[in-house]
This record gives sequence, C-alpha cells and structure tokens, in this order.
Amino acid sequence: MVNSNANALGILFPNSYDSLVPDLVGERLMASIPFAGRYRMVDFMLSSMVNCGIDNVSLIVRKNYHSLMDHLGSGREWDLTRKNGGLNIVPPFADKSVKVYNGRVEALSNILDFLRSQKEQYVVMADTNIAANFDFKAMIKAHIESNADVTIAYAKQEIPASARQTISTSKGLYYTLKVEDGTVKEIFINPKEEGIHDFSLNIYVVGREFLIEQIHNAFVRGYSYFERDIVAPQLDTLKVHAFLFDGYIARISDMKSYFDENMKLLDDDNLDALFSPSPIYTKIRDDNPTRYIQGAVAKNIMAADGCVIEGEVENSVLFRGVKIAKGAKVKNCVLMQDTVVEEGASVEYLITDKNVKITAGKDVKGTDTYPVYVAKKQVI
Repeated sequence: MVNSNANALGILFPNSYDSLVPDLVGERLMASIPFAGRYRMVDFMLSSMVNCGIDNVSLIVRKNYHSLMDHLGSGREWDLTRKNGGLNIVPPFADKSVKVYNGRVEALSNILDFLRSQKEQYVVMADTNIAANFDFKAMIKAHIESNADVTIAYAKQEIPASARQTISTSKGLYYTLKVEDGTVKEIFINPKEEGIHDFSLNIYVVGREFLIEQIHNAFVRGYSYFERDIVAPQLDTLKVHAFLFDGYIARISDMKSYFDENMKLLDDDNLDALFSPSPIYTKIRDDNPTRYIQGAVAKNIMAADGCVIEGEVENSVLFRGVKIAKGAKVKNCVLMQDTVVEEGASVEYLITDKNVKITAGKDVKGTDTYPVYVAKKQVI
C-alpha cells in the first residue's frame, strides 16, 4: 500500500442512492452491496483513497449499517488500523446533537467539530454507488494546480435510462456539467436528454477550511445538498474545476444495472481495467479455492473462493461459497455468497442474495431485460 500522506482526509457517504436498489438494501446499505464476486461496493472508493495515501477516512452512515461495520471491522485489510486517523464510522445519534441526515450538508454539519480538529488541508468526498479504480492523487494535484475552490470529477457517459425515466427526486439527484476549458460553467440537475454527457461522479476535492465555512453557512439556511444548494448557485463566484476520469466505471443505478455491471466483468478487458491500475482490498474470508468436481462444466464464469461446482455453469458470477450440485444448470446468473443450487435445478437470469437455496428440480428463469431477484435466505 502507498503510505505517503496525501494531506487529505476522505469522507464517504455509504447510504447515498440506497433508494435506487430497494431490494438489495433491505438489511444493508449501498456501500455493503456485494459486487464482483468477493467485494463490496465500498471497497473500491476506500481502496482508491488508501492507494493514494489518504489514511484518515470517515464514513457517515444513516441506517442499516451493521453489515458495513461487520465488513470493515477495524479497517485492518485497508491498513487503516491507526492511533491517529484511520477508519472512522460515524453513526447517527453518536452525539446528542447528531441527527439522521438527508443530503451532504446535513451529514457534514454533524461532524463539523471533527473537521475543525483535523490537520489535513483538503477533503475528498465520494459516494459508494460507483466501482472504479480512482486516482485521487491526480485529482488532488489537479485541484491544487488549478487553485480551485472545488474540483468535481466527471466522466463522459450516458445517463442511465432508469434515472431519466424517474419523476420523483426521492431516488436521489444526479448531475451533469457544462465544462469549458476545465472549468464548470453550469450544473444540470436530473436532466432527461439522451446521449453522452459530462456526468458528475459525485466525487469532490475541497479545502477543509473552505468546506467548514460553506457547510456552516448552508446548514443555518436549511440547505440539504452540497451540489444543488452550495456549488451550483455559486458558480459565478467560486472557481469550480472539472476533473475528467477516463478509467473504467461501474455505476449502480437500479437492479438491472447491478446485474449488467457484474456481467460485464466476465470480459477480461473490463476486469483488467477495473482491477489492474491499483489493488482493491476487501475483507478476508479464509476458504478453499473453488473446486470443480469431475463432470462439471464451466464456461466464461467468475468464481470466488469456496465454491463447489458439480453441474453446468455458463456466463455467471459466483460469490464466495456458492454450491452448484450435480445435474444443476446455471446460466447468466449472479449468485451471492453461499447460494446453493440443488441437483437438477435450472436457473437463468437470476440474482440471488446471500444464503439462498434453489431446491432440487426447480426451474427459475428471468430475462435479459428483467432478471429475477431472490431475497436473502429464501428457499425456492
């Protein structure tokens, strides 16, 4: 790991965009949704920060955070077990003045005293609905060189159809940018136009003192959202720099995108693009390598440790401990940890949560446009 101090502290918002995937966050939050076989969504932003020398990271949680605490533990896997700094999970009601937040303004207002007591010059903020191997060191360098008040990371992407079709803002705001010569000239909130946009990644670098002042002023005015209520109205007075990220991005915007982004990693080019630049760390589970029993057939799959395959598996992502019995057929599926497909069962276009059992002889099929989701611990 890179241990050089980046002179920045990290803040992650694990509950942002929970409402996009309500089925997956019944007992967890966006940050702890399993992804890519053996990882959780939080692993990508957290590992990217650590790889860039950020060793003081806070996660401001809102609800359903017990699975996240179990996954992160003391932060040992990310080298964040430290006397000073390290990993800090901020639950609601940790202090008598803390309340459950809506937007980033309310979340950050809860930790203003903490921010005032820190020594780092810069603050890096990110959500956890994006899996990317992000170069925070390059972004911080660009922020300093541009002498900006705020630096926003963006990518050239299409707006997901599910986002464009939603009418309610209760599922979270998304932003596109008008960028000229590296400067953000305009921020568009929930635009509906098709085509490629300068799509904000909701990743920001700001000065710590600047952030404290802005959050204090916004909170007393009853504002909720950092992007909508602080940055967008002040584009004429603040210098807002745009940082283009052209690496691989997996963005979770609904259940279909969750399925698609997992399946894309069956392509070696996509897998290398996400994992090759720097290592991604996760919680260790000591288990045996995947075992392929005599007669098993496996084509184009990603299988984590602890799996046992006796049947046929094709075009699927298998998380830790998945068991495919003899005579079972699995095709185009995302099967989470400890899923069991019993003898003679046939499943296709299926997303199973943890500890699901598909009993012998069952035939369960979704479609490529509507994969079927099976909730945690269900037996079919």
